Amino acid sequence: MRRFNSLTEVRHELTAGTTSCRQLVEYYLDNIRRKEHLNAFLEVWPEEARAQAEAVDAKLAAGTAGKLAGMVIGLKDVLAYEGHALQSSSHILDGFKSLFTGTAVQRLLDEDAIVIGRQNCDEFAMGASNETSYFGPARNEIDTDRVPGGSSGGSAVAVQADMCLASIGSDTGGSVRQPAAFCGIVGFKPTYSRISRYGLIAYASSFDQIGTLTRSVEDAALLLEVMAGADSFDSTVSQREVPVYSQQLTPAPHYRVGYIKDCLERPGLDPEIKAATEQALEQLRGQGHVVEAVDFPYLDFIVPTYYILTTAEASSNLSRYDGVKFGYRAPDATDLESLYKKTRAQGFGPEVQRRILLGTFVLSASYYDAYYTKAQRVRRLIKEKTDELLREYDFLVLPTTPTTAFRIGDVNKDTLAMYLADIFTVQASLAGVPAISVPNGTDSQGLPIGLQILSGAFREEHLLAFAGSITTTLTPELA
Repeated sequence: MRRFNSLTEVRHELTAGTTSCRQLVEYYLDNIRRKEHLNAFLEVWPEEARAQAEAVDAKLAAGTAGKLAGMVIGLKDVLAYEGHALQSSSHILDGFKSLFTGTAVQRLLDEDAIVIGRQNCDEFAMGASNETSYFGPARNEIDTDRVPGGSSGGSAVAVQADMCLASIGSDTGGSVRQPAAFCGIVGFKPTYSRISRYGLIAYASSFDQIGTLTRSVEDAALLLEVMAGADSFDSTVSQREVPVYSQQLTPAPHYRVGYIKDCLERPGLDPEIKAATEQALEQLRGQGHVVEAVDFPYLDFIVPTYYILTTAEASSNLSRYDGVKFGYRAPDATDLESLYKKTRAQGFGPEVQRRILLGTFVLSASYYDAYYTKAQRVRRLIKEKTDELLREYDFLVLPTTPTTAFRIGDVNKDTLAMYLADIFTVQASLAGVPAISVPNGTDSQGLPIGLQILSGAFREEHLLAFAGSITTTLTPELA
């Protein structure tokens, strides 16, 4: 069976009778077995996937199948699926099974998506390389000595290596877009609140957003269309009507496009990524779009602001993992105090512990105003400036990452270097606006380069239409 790049291709063969959902599942299960060394999946559900496939085949024959019939999906290990293990790739949630299904996952199932398994990620989605996972790093298929990015690393590799058609991940500061760039696929983060977070394990609640990893923009649009919308279980979700994104992918003939010139002048930006980004901007000019450099004076403040606020929220969110009610419990505890201390010391990995400690520090009475309050004020400035630029321009275009995929072990030991890897992705997260990473060629070593596009809040239909037109121009065929 050939590799499929979109659900449209799958449905064409299903309609022609040249394949079936059951055959698709067997194909992906075989790929998962053959590529087990990539460590993309933590758990696979073959019998459930086969049963789902047979049920969808029956619906297709009866003409009652949902929008996602034929789409085989993997779930990042932060999404609740009733009766299935949910660990956030952490030792502290050993043995835990979800008691309910999250809203986004349920909506996928309702439209006949076939869920094949749960995927590796950085522990509690904290990391930019998938190296903080309790289960070890996922590996980039292009070069298995390199990372796939993080935190949705396993989800990205699964799509890259043809283990499923699409993956559902989460994006707090770039955790869908950065691995998509490293793996040569499409990574999409919608506007904050566009998709319900009910059933998503919290890292930083004012940033977290469910996103998609696909091989086509049209699949990202369709998945958003299915998952988005109001939800009585999430008081923060938007009540706005959900457009039919999959039918609004025709771009306008011309757009106003801005690019942050300081991003292309950063000393840490790989020269080949800079050249690829500049070439993409020139192509956009050649297509008749207005492409102009813009100033963004807060670039140096983006990463520290992001990490102050997200660690503060992580400190609060992760306080619930204490070994009392669920998950791992330290076997050598002697009293209640030692139970808390030993469970959290043994159950959380070093990076999660570091972020909890940082967050606790910035929330402490002596430093709250100096760090947390000031970071909130800077976030407001970043959001206001981003919104201002996106009123003047239809889109902002910038590199997704400063480097291509680095080698396993190169950055994980240097915390500051790992945090700075987020410099181009956290702006959209701080501002709460949608952003997408699309493939933009490869470097001299054959490693994928990503191009990131931002649009105004709740303008996903315009962002997806523009991104779709770019993928056909820059990369006629995905890596």
